[in-house]
Parts: sequence; structure tokens; C-alpha cells
Amino acid sequence: MKINLNPDWQAVLSDEIGKPYFNDLLLSLEDEYKNQICYPPTDLIFSAFNHCSFQDTKVVIIGQDPYHGVGEANGLSFSVNDNVKIPPSLRNIFRELNTDFDSVFMPTSGNLEFWAKQGVLLLNASLTVRKDTPNSHKHLKWNLFTDAVIKIISDQKENVVFLLWGAFAQKKGLKIDRTKHFVLESGHPSPMSANQGKWFGNKHFTKTNEFLKSKEIPEIKWL
Repeated sequence: MKINLNPDWQAVLSDEIGKPYFNDLLLSLEDEYKNQICYPPTDLIFSAFNHCSFQDTKVVIIGQDPYHGVGEANGLSFSVNDNVKIPPSLRNIFRELNTDFDSVFMPTSGNLEFWAKQGVLLLNASLTVRKDTPNSHKHLKWNLFTDAVIKIISDQKENVVFLLWGAFAQKKGLKIDRTKHFVLESGHPSPMSANQGKWFGNKHFTKTNEFLKSKEIPEIKWL
């Protein structure tokens, strides 16, 4: 399988994508996409990187794996294609945004490309999934690659905001250098977590912008 990866990220990740496990991963993906229905489409697997260069990355939001329904996944964590019903977790993200910014705007599209283009890396731990089977590509060692991405950002950049929603993301972000970066943690925006009072009211979006502003980094237009 050919890698469709932004040249800026390709340079930063050259050592990682040259490792034997990554070649094995690509071979396994080729087999999976040939014999199973998998998401997102192959040309969108690395969308998170292609919409948000390494140089421009100022916020990282970590998800688990892509949506597994027909036509949903577009390669960005928590994001879906235009004209797809907004999933419950993303609806809760938008609800928190509205509360955080004292707004009453509810987007009609769940496509978060406009965040990515402002420097928000929407990174899933696994970049692919089988249809209707959550976490089905965990065994392909995507975690080695995405752990390396997080470490490279932590090591080579400063003043990046990491938004870690839920126990999975928090575990994924354990090795982030918190002396150089701003890390915010809360419950996951899924209905189960949100309804237990672990999501709403975290104010992560205004806190992110306040931090960026304090470092004279352009803020994110979330809505």
C-alpha cells in the first residue's frame, strides 16, 4: 500500500516509517482492504496529517479509532463526512462548545476539517477499522506509529495543547512532556461518560485558546 503522507510529516517521521513493523503494517492493510470492507478509504487514512502539517500543529486531540459505519470516517478523529448524521460523541462536543463560548450554534455537518486546517491534529490511535467492528485494527500495531507521532510532537515542539478525553486518551498521553506543553484531561464526550458528569463543563476549548493567546499563538476558531 502506498503512503499518501504530507511531505512535512514524511520528513519528521522518516525513521519511523522506515522501520520493519511499519512495512508489515502496510502489507497487512493491503490484505485487509482487499478482503474486508474497511474505513476510511485508503486515500484518507493519513488525512489527519495531510490537513495539519507538523509545523502548523498547535493542538492535538486523541481518539481511539475511526467510525465504522458506511461513509462516516474521513481520517480525522471524532469527525465524519459531510451529509452524515452527527454521532452522539461529536454532538456532545458541539454542545460543550456552545456552553463554553455562550453560543447557540449547532453545526449541521460533523466534518472537522476546518479545525485541522487551523492546526488541530485530529489523531486516532488506530487510523483504520473494519466495517461495523470497533477496534478491529488494534492488532495491526497502529499504536506503535501513533505513539511515535505523539512522542515526536512532545520532543520536537513546544507549547502544544493536548486534549485527552477519556481513560484511553489519557493513557496514550502519559509520556507527553508537561513542562513544555499544556495538557487538558476530562471524561470522554460519549453519552455514557457525559451523562455521568465527566464531560460537560470542562471548558477545554476556551482554556485552549487562553493558553495559545498567552503564548502569542493564533487561537482556534472552534465554531
